[in-house]
Amino acid sequence: MQNTIINTPNAPAPIGPYSQAVKTGNLLFISGQIPIDPATGNIDAKDIIGETHQVMHNLRAILSEAGTTFDNVVKTTILLSDMSLFADVNEVYGKYFTGNFPARETYAVKALPKNVNVEISMIASL
Repeated sequence: MQNTIINTPNAPAPIGPYSQAVKTGNLLFISGQIPIDPATGNIDAKDIIGETHQVMHNLRAILSEAGTTFDNVVKTTILLSDMSLFADVNEVYGKYFTGNFPARETYAVKALPKNVNVEISMIASL
């Protein structure tokens, strides 16, 4: 099976030695996205709701570049700086899906890149 690297200027460029996403067979593995605005390269969100929307916009851009949508996401992982943010993140996250929700786990971690509060990765079927 051949791997295909997926990159789009509509999502933040990787900040390390990784790809935005890798397509292999009929699966798409999207690296964790943080709330960097690809237009500015900055974290412009002022609160966890804005951060989560930006993360979901970044994920949507990568899904679109790969020719798919949130409807085909089968698994997500959410990393939070604090579990007290769970309810707000969960509310925003849920608005991006219709019908069946993907499998998911959510963890609180000690710190996230650039001191953001949320990072989300996804696996989608193609």
